Amino acid sequence: MINHNDSNQRQYDLDWIRVLATFGVFLYHCSMFFNPFPWHVKNNVLNKSSILVFSLFVGSWIMPVFFAVSGINVSNSLKKRKVLHFLKERIIRLGVPLMFGVFILTPPQVFMERVAHNQFNGSFLKFIPHYFDGVYLEIGGTGNFAFFGLHLWYLLVLILFSFPTSPIFKTIPQRNNFGMIHLVLLPFILFTSGLIKTIGLGGWDLVFYLIILIYGYYFFSSSNFKYTLKSTIKFHVILAIITSIIYVVWYLYEIPQPGSAQDIIFYAVRTTNCWCLLLCIFYLADKYLSFSNGFLKYASEASMPFYILHQPIILFIGFLIRNLSWSIPIKLILLVPISFILVALCYHFVIRRFKVLRFLFGMKVIKIELKKETEQTSYAPNK
Repeated sequence: MINHNDSNQRQYDLDWIRVLATFGVFLYHCSMFFNPFPWHVKNNVLNKSSILVFSLFVGSWIMPVFFAVSGINVSNSLKKRKVLHFLKERIIRLGVPLMFGVFILTPPQVFMERVAHNQFNGSFLKFIPHYFDGVYLEIGGTGNFAFFGLHLWYLLVLILFSFPTSPIFKTIPQRNNFGMIHLVLLPFILFTSGLIKTIGLGGWDLVFYLIILIYGYYFFSSSNFKYTLKSTIKFHVILAIITSIIYVVWYLYEIPQPGSAQDIIFYAVRTTNCWCLLLCIFYLADKYLSFSNGFLKYASEASMPFYILHQPIILFIGFLIRNLSWSIPIKLILLVPISFILVALCYHFVIRRFKVLRFLFGMKVIKIELKKETEQTSYAPNK
C-alpha cells in the first residue's frame, strides 16, 4: 500500500486511473455510434445487445470516477496553493481548452450532427454562420451554439464547481476519520441526491457529480480510506457484480416508468452499483498500479489532449462510414483503431511539439527538447 501520509509521495495509482478512464471514455464514445442511445452521429444499423451492455456498464461509473479523482487532486492542490491561485490555475488550465473546443472543435461536430439528422443541407463553410443560431441544448435540437463544448462539459462543470467549493474546502479542514460508517452513509447520500433534479450530463445529475467531488476531497483523499476499504473489498466486489447484472438485465428487459416505485428501486441499484465500482477501481489501482514507468509519464501528460480531441475524430470517422452497408463488427474494427491512431498521431507529432497548442490543450507550457527517443520526452504531471 502507498503511504498516503507522505505528502511528497505522488499517488501513481491516480495517474493510472485517469489514463485508463480516458481510454474508457474513448471506447464508450465509440460504442455510442452503434448503441440505441441518442448521439450526434449514429450508424445506419444499431446494436441492442453486446455493445449496449458495454455502454450501460461503462456509463455507470466512467464520469463519476473522473470527479472522484478530481476531488483528490483538488485536495492535493489546495495544500500548496491559496484559493485565488487555485481558481486562476483552474480557469487557465480548464477554461482555455474549453474555449478552444467551443469555437474550434465543436462547430464541425454540430455540423455533422445536423447533416446526419437531416437538419442541414450544405457544406461546412455554409454552416459556420449558423453555428451561433440559438443555444445547443440537446441532441437533435434546433440550437447550434454549444457553449459547453459538447463532450467538454466536464471541464465547464469543474470550473463552476471550483468557485463555491474551494473556499469551503479551505475553511473546513480535512480529517483522517474515514471509517466503516462512511461506506454506508456516503452511498445513501448519493441515493437521496436523486431527489434533486438539475441538469443531467453523462448519465448522472450535476448534484450527483458535486457530491462525488466532495467525497474525493474529504474521504477518498483520507489517509485511512484505502486501509478501511481493504477490509470490506470482498463485500463490495460481490455487490458490484450483483448490481451490475441486475442493472443491465433490468434495463434490457424494461426501463421503469419515471416516478414509479420500480424507478426508485432501479435508481438505488444503479447508485449502489456506481459506488461499489468506484471502490473496486480505487482498491485495484492502489494494489496493482502504485508505480510509475515511461508509459505512464507519457500517457498522463497526453490524457487531457486525448480527452479533448477524441470525440471530434470519432464523429468524423463515424460520419464517413455511417451509411455504408458494412456490418457492425467491420465498422467497429475500423472505427476504434483508426480513431485512436489519429488522436495519438495528432498529439505526438503536433500538439505536444508547439507551445501554443500545449496551452490550448491544457498542458503545461514548458521548454520542449524533442528527441528521437520517446522515453526522453519532457514530463510535467497534471495537477
